[in-house]
This record gives sequence, C-alpha cells and structure tokens, in this order.
Amino acid sequence: MDKVIPKVIEVKNAKKVYRMGEERILAVNNASFDIYQGEFCCLFGSSGSGKSTLLNLMAGIERITSGKIIIKGKNIHRMSERGLAKFRQKNLGFVFQSYNLMNSMTALENVELPLIFKRIRTKKRKRVALEMLQKVGLANRVNHRPKEMSGGQQQRVGIARAFVAKPEIVFADEPTGNLDSKTTSEVMRLIKEMAKENNQTIIMVTHDRRLAEYADKIIHIFDGEIQKIEIINDVGGSL
Repeated sequence: MDKVIPKVIEVKNAKKVYRMGEERILAVNNASFDIYQGEFCCLFGSSGSGKSTLLNLMAGIERITSGKIIIKGKNIHRMSERGLAKFRQKNLGFVFQSYNLMNSMTALENVELPLIFKRIRTKKRKRVALEMLQKVGLANRVNHRPKEMSGGQQQRVGIARAFVAKPEIVFADEPTGNLDSKTTSEVMRLIKEMAKENNQTIIMVTHDRRLAEYADKIIHIFDGEIQKIEIINDVGGSL
C-alpha cells in the first residue's frame, strides 16, 4: 500500500484586499491549493503579481481578507497575535533576499538566535549552530560579522539560521535575488539538500524560471490569481 503524504498547508479561496483611500487593490484573488509534507513549492510570477503577498499570508505575517489558510490542521488566521507568534517560532523558518542578519552579531550568534527563542541551553546551542555552519560550508567564518562576509556567505548564514531549529516549513522570499549566477546555483542546491535531509517543506517565491525548476510544484501567479499549477514531481500523489 502506498504511503499517504499528509498535507501541511491548505489554502482555500484566499483573498487579500488593500484599501488605498477610495481604491481597493486585490492583491490575492481566490487562491486555492495544497502543499504536502516534504514538498518544494514555488510561487512563480513577475514583479507585482502577488506572489510575495501570498507567501506573507501563508506565513501569517499578513492577515487574509477572506478565505482560509490551514497549516498543520490549524486555521492560522483565527489565532491571536501571541498564539501565531508561538506557532511561527515552533514550526516555521524564513530565508530572506536581504539576508536580515544582525550586523552586531557573528555568524555563530546569528545562527544561534532561533535556538535562544526555543530556550536551548548555551552549550548545546553553540554546538548545534556550529554544526549547521559547517554544513553550509562556513566553518572558517564562524566569528565573522555580516559586513566581513560576501553576499553568498551572508545568505549561507541566513540558510543556516532558517534550518537550525529544524522547522517543518521554510519560507524563502527571492532568496537569491542579490547573488550572482554561480552563487545562486550553490544556494539553491543547499536549500534543496537541507530540506530533503530533514523532510522539510519549502515555499519559495521567485520570478526566475530557472530557479522555479528546483521545485516539485510551480504555482503560476498573475495579477493576484493562480493561472495554473505545474507538477514537476508528484509528491502528494495527485496525478
């Protein structure tokens, strides 16, 4: 009997409307899709298509206007701010285009941050963070601060920080937008390998078709609407 892969995210008729004076801007319109455990899903579209807004809705950073977003069986938009913050801390990781590292901290200290929030003891925290930096090829940059590292090295620190607490779901918003093509390939392979190793789910936003092809599923977005869903590798057994 085939193993059933559980859905980790269900998006149902999600809509996001921004009000600018008298004007209503429909940023996400009636989006519906499922994402399965261990799946690499790409939200793909041109600038202004609504893909980053959709990612922010799924991550609970912004509230939907209507519809539902269910993560691990929980309707996240019915949670209180405090409950949602705890849920994100426990289950979600983030990789940002602009790295979002703390400039006053070393690479090791940046990677330790999620473990501090999880109240992991100092000795174990430092060991786990160091192991993660070694995995991303930065064993010789442990005590360097962001300004002492290249863009690619900073993004590797960002990836180490996102994955160090082994969150079930990692959101990546244009994670290679500031990198050259060679470094982009290295970073994308790294994200995919890290996720596969721990059966983590990735939701990535990009406007670059070459990057989208790293994904198992590509959700094409245009003017806030889903145009089509392209299955590259059928993780959920939907075909």
